[in-house]
Amino acid sequence: MESDSGRPLFIPVVLGTTRQGRMSAHAAKLISRELGRYPGVETELIDIAQLPLPATDAGEAIKYPPFSAAMDRADALVLVVPEYNHGCPGLLKHLLDSCLKEYIHKAVGIAGVSAGPFGGVRVIENLLPVMRELGLVTIFWDVNFSSIQKVFSSDGQLLDDSFIRRIEKFLKELLWMAKALRYGRQQISLQ
Repeated sequence: MESDSGRPLFIPVVLGTTRQGRMSAHAAKLISRELGRYPGVETELIDIAQLPLPATDAGEAIKYPPFSAAMDRADALVLVVPEYNHGCPGLLKHLLDSCLKEYIHKAVGIAGVSAGPFGGVRVIENLLPVMRELGLVTIFWDVNFSSIQKVFSSDGQLLDDSFIRRIEKFLKELLWMAKALRYGRQQISLQ
């Protein structure tokens, strides 16, 4: 197996909603900015509202090559997902299902977002079996943005600095898992 341990970890942040006026965009930008502060890490904010997601087919038949390439290159990923009626946005699931082999043995951290008091915990619970089926390895820390309209101003300014510490804890776990799984993919055969 070829080693790429010298290259930075690549960890994209996926903003998982296309709705207008989405407050979760502020959370995704904050996480992406905080992730970019770590040495040896490259990140990219992937906004699913900017991707051409055809509804004429599903699964790998709708694979969007730039998204597939980002997932293939990724060492881990962060999903920033608003909770819609106890579940995830349908277009996010539609997009995630377009890749399969690209996710195998890679870490994923999920940031749940809600307008209510639970901070997206139900959407995270909803996504855990999906992540497992896709071959992703979930970390055990989440970031929960409860009452998102009180966490950020309408122009995206963070109003509650306690989120910086929460995000730091989340990202440290994600980075550890990303490094461990990269080592495993490179050094340990499945045979």
